[in-house]
Amino acid sequence: MKSSKHLIQYNLKRSQRKTVSIYVERDGEVMVMAPKELSDTAIDELVDSKAASIFKHQAELEELNQVKKTREAVNGESYLYLGRNYRLELVEKQETPLKLKDGYFLLQKKHAPKADQIFKQYYKEKGAKRIPERVRYYEKLMGLTTSEIRIMDLQNRWASCNTKGDLNFHWKCMMAPLKVLDYIIVHELAHLIHANHSEAFWNEVDKVLPDYRERKNWLRVNGAGMDL
Repeated sequence: MKSSKHLIQYNLKRSQRKTVSIYVERDGEVMVMAPKELSDTAIDELVDSKAASIFKHQAELEELNQVKKTREAVNGESYLYLGRNYRLELVEKQETPLKLKDGYFLLQKKHAPKADQIFKQYYKEKGAKRIPERVRYYEKLMGLTTSEIRIMDLQNRWASCNTKGDLNFHWKCMMAPLKVLDYIIVHELAHLIHANHSEAFWNEVDKVLPDYRERKNWLRVNGAGMDL
């Protein structure tokens, strides 16, 4: 559901929650999470009261999104994996369509037309192994228990969670450095304790990652380049 009655257009999602959370997605769209019983008028007024901050955030994202890169599956193109750029080399034959070897991504030439699909699957498979390991490590530190962990396409979010303890991570997370991947994981785990981005939420993140601001800023600046 989208509201356009006032200053800010936003997507609205209601649930059994007690507070309102306002997010500016990476594409500039505004998402509002609100309690079921809160009126549309009250939500409009609250969102409009944050208009200056929202517009500023949208302007920053528009500038950062200008560095978004479209990759072509040709020799020499660079692809990100865990924070490093690896050059692509097209090869005639190998046992799998894509693999990382000797500092190069090797892609079978016949699969070049569907390179995006193959890279997405590669990131999903690597994420399905790496991310649960990191989640288990940090959930112990934070005294939490999670449930299902999925690697998928989340459009404009790096990760999401629900009250059952299920965690979803975008396959693009596997393009980030390990330090930043850990920040995304801890950020989402902290949401199992605090649903919003309150001071208490950030204190929870800070307990585990005292340098989270540096990691968060890396993601803000470089996130647009983490694409195919």
